[in-house]
Amino acid sequence: MTTTSAADRIAQVLGRPFSVGSLTVPNRIVMAPLTREFSPEGVPGDDVARYYARRAAADVGLVITEGTFVHHPSSGTSDRVPRLWGEAALAGWRGVVSAVHQVGGKIIPQLWHVGSARTEGAGPVRTAPPVGPSGLALDGSPKGVALSITDVDDVIKAFTGAAAAAQELGFDGLELHGAHGYLIDQFLWGRTNRRTDAYGGDLASRVRFAAEVVEAVRAAVAPDFPVFFRLSQWKSGHYEARLADTPAELEAILAPLVEAGVDVFHASTRRYWIPEFEGSDLNLAGWTRKLTGKPSVTVGSVGLDKEFAGPDGRPDRSAVTGISELLNRAERDEFDLVAVGRALLADPEWARKALAGRPGDAEPYDAALLKALY
Repeated sequence: MTTTSAADRIAQVLGRPFSVGSLTVPNRIVMAPLTREFSPEGVPGDDVARYYARRAAADVGLVITEGTFVHHPSSGTSDRVPRLWGEAALAGWRGVVSAVHQVGGKIIPQLWHVGSARTEGAGPVRTAPPVGPSGLALDGSPKGVALSITDVDDVIKAFTGAAAAAQELGFDGLELHGAHGYLIDQFLWGRTNRRTDAYGGDLASRVRFAAEVVEAVRAAVAPDFPVFFRLSQWKSGHYEARLADTPAELEAILAPLVEAGVDVFHASTRRYWIPEFEGSDLNLAGWTRKLTGKPSVTVGSVGLDKEFAGPDGRPDRSAVTGISELLNRAERDEFDLVAVGRALLADPEWARKALAGRPGDAEPYDAALLKALY
């Protein structure tokens, strides 16, 4: 009887190539989007290029960039988060793409509009108000401006412009940020979407905006240019929030997005090992894959013992753990790709160590050190 070593098992499960559209990656490890605010005036510099290239060179199969603001006045809430518009920023991203490709990596940007999560007076456009489907903050209190139909059209154009720019810059695909209580997610969630027009009301109406963004983006890029869509139940600071209480409700959200053109779903959870619905061990990525037939990405405290809890009360330190439960789920084809966030911040060599069967040798995550933010 032969036994499989830890290294062999990881290689067999996570070391397999994956293809979708024109994108082929050598393994199943993805770098999750991680906001860093290291791009003054929204321009990613050589340090940002080195940051991503360093991880791509250390066997990360696919890099998803930090959220990058689309070209709409209210899309952002910081002058130090990169944007995907303007000559200087686009030139900076071209350098990032080139650096990642030079080391044999693949990279896609995450397109982001923060909606009513915007802080008034913040950059990039300090006079722009926070906007949302109903002018509500995540706690349901009034905040900012409710988008008119004309405003909705303008936001969709901002996403399509960013998508076209991503393809022109040489990115290998793109991801739409539809999670964590930002604009697209604000349309999906009943607490922040109180509209009475075609974009609000029942779940089918609340998903319309997201589907129209996907459809417009799909039309703006080549048919084989992969479109990822990130979704979540939880919101920033509202970790028990849910879009769907049953698989049927989740399917009602996902089906229009599939029809609109999503190629891969990135299902964000805070702990990948937690089942999503009663009566099944499947996590959110597992249910998403089962309901849509589309590839899915799982994420949430991979390789670490504590979840990220946000700015209030987050664990600043997390110890390294094994990934046997992750492998068990991957072997059951619960998901196709595995996104790793803080573990790759702490240790740029995490993917290489994991694929060699040594995830326990990775560096622990310690936010206070900030040693891997380069």
